[in-house]
Amino acid sequence: MDTSSQRKDQSRFETLGARRYELLNQAKNLGPVDPKEDIEVTLLIRRPSIKQEFEKFITPRSLDSTPLSREAFAASYSTHQDDLNVVKEFANTNHLVIKDVRPEAGTIKLSGKATDLNQAFNIQLEHFEHPQFKFRSHKTSITIPTHLEDIVEAVFGLDNRPQLKPHFQIFKEEHGLSRANAQGQSFNPNTVASLYNFPEASNLNEVCIGIIELGGGYKEQDLQDYFSSLGIQAPTVTSVSVDGATNSPSGNPNSADGEVVLDIEVAGAVAPGVKIAVYFAPNTDAGFLNVIKTAIHDTENKPSVLSISWGSAEANWTEQAMKAMDQAFQDAATLGVTICCAAGDQGSSDGANDGNVHVDFPASSPHVLACGGTKLVASNNRITEEVVWDESSTSATGGGISEVFALPDWQKSFNVPPSANKGGKIGRGVPDVAGDADPATGYNVLVDGQTITVGGTSAVAPLWAGLIAIMNQKLGKPVGYLNPTIYNTQIQTTAFHDITQGTNDNVRVRKAYPAKAGWDACTGLGTPNGTQLVNEIQKQMSQN
Repeated sequence: MDTSSQRKDQSRFETLGARRYELLNQAKNLGPVDPKEDIEVTLLIRRPSIKQEFEKFITPRSLDSTPLSREAFAASYSTHQDDLNVVKEFANTNHLVIKDVRPEAGTIKLSGKATDLNQAFNIQLEHFEHPQFKFRSHKTSITIPTHLEDIVEAVFGLDNRPQLKPHFQIFKEEHGLSRANAQGQSFNPNTVASLYNFPEASNLNEVCIGIIELGGGYKEQDLQDYFSSLGIQAPTVTSVSVDGATNSPSGNPNSADGEVVLDIEVAGAVAPGVKIAVYFAPNTDAGFLNVIKTAIHDTENKPSVLSISWGSAEANWTEQAMKAMDQAFQDAATLGVTICCAAGDQGSSDGANDGNVHVDFPASSPHVLACGGTKLVASNNRITEEVVWDESSTSATGGGISEVFALPDWQKSFNVPPSANKGGKIGRGVPDVAGDADPATGYNVLVDGQTITVGGTSAVAPLWAGLIAIMNQKLGKPVGYLNPTIYNTQIQTTAFHDITQGTNDNVRVRKAYPAKAGWDACTGLGTPNGTQLVNEIQKQMSQN
């Protein structure tokens, strides 16, 4: 092939982005990828716009709208065959094999030798060693033929650095977490549900919670023993493999196993008898995109709510990745799928050490329910104190103002402050809601044969997913994109415990985001009064 003539017909497609450029500068270059190495990439292909359909779900009256079935969505919004044919021709020309085509998701998965991918995208794939991990990437921007510019929206998989981290923390007093300050109390998840007045759960066998995992696994025996010990009907748990990842427990509770089992046991304990589909994928931006789209468009398990306890600061993502994920979350809204995301466990810095405040993505997407954390103290099945979770510089709820996503209409009357960073950007406020997350007042779980206490906003996402599963069953329809509905003064006043004490500031150069009456960037609207929340939403449905 005449590469010089091909490159005259190329357009710059995706730039490296500041964070990837920084990572590449920090990493040691280990040399080119073996030209014969097989690599998979995912291309995001344009589809008909869902804007008109999606707009039905972004007002307080969204509960009036009927979500599309997955079959109806596929019929109306799948990628056109003509576009697929053009991409297939591009693949054939560059000796790439088509591995998977999902028109409803707008994705095509291609496989090829490194040398052919270098040629196809005008890059040089190389191996790098960062102080924390090894990865594959490229130092120049991706380019594609100009006739694909309007068809191909993003390319994922060429860079395979670990993209997200799990937001769970195992209670260890020697790490500075003081159980004495929390009056020595941890909880079973069903006890937390009772403290938050969750409605009685019944007939949940047809309701499915999807859980996204990017590593680790669970052991069937642990789940059986755990739910038996609680005297609770166990969930029906199914694992789904995406991009070759599988349920692979390591035997170490400190590994991603702790995340996986926490998610399952919290969701299953607060929503007894529910179906749970656990979607396993590689921890890359390609893996995350594919697992989200697989879960949303799953016509077999049909989850009506997803729990995501993995994330990373917005600054760690490329623009194309956040845009693609957010588009998928809008798909979920039109399908009636609620997405609950952990807001992060390292305070207002979200683990960054640049002196600025950051929020965690995907929680910062305005199209998900971002879940923050509290410290919960109870006595005699009653909450006696609840404040912002802020134990230390590395153990505190995430929250703040997005530097990427604009302030949504439904947050505009809730006194969302500007970002504490220089310039004071007005953006989407995180989180939306909260729940018990402090490891010192955390959840008793059984992982790899060991009973441990675990906290983190990772526990709050499946907690809320369980509540929403109950809500969907009681209301007889999925509530779907819940944010425009709950940002309502009446609902906040009657259906949330307003958390007014504490801060998640761990940048320490300013008191960035203190708790206050009403919404705040530590605990959002607050923690739930579950029964009252269901009643208020039911009331809205009857009035509309």
